[in-house]
Amino acid sequence: MSATAPRYLTRFQCLADTCEDTCCAGLVVPVSDARWKVLRDAVAGGPDAARVEALVLPDPGSGVGAEAAYIAKREDGLCSFLDARKLCSLHRAYGEAVLPDACAVFPRVATRRAGRLEVTGSFGCPEVVRLCLLAEDALEPVPVDASLAARPELARALGGEDAADAWTWHAARVREVALRILERREYPYASRLFMLGELARRLGAFYFRGTEAFRDEALLLSTLSDFEAPSTLDALHAMVSSVRLPGGPWAGICGAVLRARIDGVRGARFQAWARAIQASYGGPSAAPDDVWAQYSERRARLEPVLGERIEQYFRHHAVNHWLRNPFTDSPSVMDSVFKLTLRAAMLRWALFGHPEVVALCEDPTPSDARARLDAAAVECFQLSAKHLEQSPELHDLAQGLSGGAGPDSLPRMLVLLQGM
Repeated sequence: MSATAPRYLTRFQCLADTCEDTCCAGLVVPVSDARWKVLRDAVAGGPDAARVEALVLPDPGSGVGAEAAYIAKREDGLCSFLDARKLCSLHRAYGEAVLPDACAVFPRVATRRAGRLEVTGSFGCPEVVRLCLLAEDALEPVPVDASLAARPELARALGGEDAADAWTWHAARVREVALRILERREYPYASRLFMLGELARRLGAFYFRGTEAFRDEALLLSTLSDFEAPSTLDALHAMVSSVRLPGGPWAGICGAVLRARIDGVRGARFQAWARAIQASYGGPSAAPDDVWAQYSERRARLEPVLGERIEQYFRHHAVNHWLRNPFTDSPSVMDSVFKLTLRAAMLRWALFGHPEVVALCEDPTPSDARARLDAAAVECFQLSAKHLEQSPELHDLAQGLSGGAGPDSLPRMLVLLQGM
């Protein structure tokens, strides 16, 4: 099977105990029946047999298609098999073969599309974020060996040209157009997100999950073709650029996302980061209009000097998101685009609230300014991906803000675009 990956993933190597975070925290680790047997056989009769029996817990809800067990967590949220050096004691003693699939594969995500294997990376890993955000060529697709996926046999199969329904049959065409829009650097990032929103709005009348067939497939192709035309993109850019809405609601939404999670995540690193951002804007009860004023002032100072670098972060984040997360998992293209826009708003608010960036806004010209900004961005994007972006609170908020990703979603999206 041919395989491709963005170039950054070919440069990836786990930092192990030198990583600023650990993937062995904050995530539920399921164990399949087959991997459970491999692990039990490996430790049988040895000093770790009792630990494995005590710490790999049968899943009471397991059934057909479910995992058989999961690994118990310590009180601090870390994996029970993590040693004092932040390394996996099972991997060290018995090798990669005993690891649950989730541990062996992370941070890689593999999918099969029409006979091809695509491998991308998860932003839950700081090193993946660093490699993806900071190198200009990070997202160039390159051929790779299927073994890059670690366990390619686990790759999720997505529909291609052999799919039975129109929703998955045409997904590759839609994704290609969306990715080209995101790469149109001649337009501001907010304009590109608005273009995606308008594309989603036009598609929404006839293309959504559950679509089995089109009476006129030409309608889809002509709609996609419109978004390849500079005249269409120019008109949409002019439209969104003319909109001026109050920024307080934008700041209020971003602050609400963080407040909803700050008491639910135990990790000390996340807590320090989140509370520092809150404090930089005046605390959790600061008035949204005051927060917006601080954000706007910081942005006005920093973007003339480092705006291109910030644009690269968000462009790479969005492209990797479209590569890693099939939009067909959502009920509609609009639902997927709206959630991406909410994530981008939250990330930009957090980045300009990071203490290192706040300091740079006071003086954006030191020789190490870009390196300091890069470090702050990696921390913001990784902690957000790990603790905010997949949270039920964010998904519920997105559903409420978008009006269920219905016909009013695009005007509602304009609120989220104000800070970008």
